[in-house]
Amino acid sequence: MEVKIGVQHAPREIVLESGQSAEEVERAVADALAGKVQLLSLTDEHGRKVLVPADRLAYVELGQPTVRRVGFSTI
Repeated sequence: MEVKIGVQHAPREIVLESGQSAEEVERAVADALAGKVQLLSLTDEHGRKVLVPADRLAYVELGQPTVRRVGFSTI
């Protein structure tokens, strides 16, 4: 699923493809905003971690889960 993270005082947003479910990402964001954790920690499809300080989060946008297409077809 595509996740876009806006960071305060940063000109660009962070965009990553996460293997986590929408519920897992939403729970991690809620915990960060509630002050339960200091960092929002998400893992992308390649196993890399993205860490954002919870107090610098501007917004988090969750996209639709990506469906892998197999085969060849005409467009």
